[in-house]
Amino acid sequence: MSSATPTINMAATGANIKALLKARVLKVADVQNRCGFNTPQAVFKWMRGDAMPSIDNLVILSHLLGVTIDEIIIIN
Repeated sequence: MSSATPTINMAATGANIKALLKARVLKVADVQNRCGFNTPQAVFKWMRGDAMPSIDNLVILSHLLGVTIDEIIIIN
């Protein structure tokens, strides 16, 4: 077991969100609407790895994508 503290790989997590959306044939607008955002900017920030979804939005995203939160987040 490694003694290193696990960290979230934001770039890889963003790429994973983008890939999961594509695999489920979902659009950014689908996520935007489900999360209640007025604009798609937050979703694009997630996909670029510039920001992470809040816990509430991770729950929504996991439900929308049909995966667990652990399957969305990529850990270093």
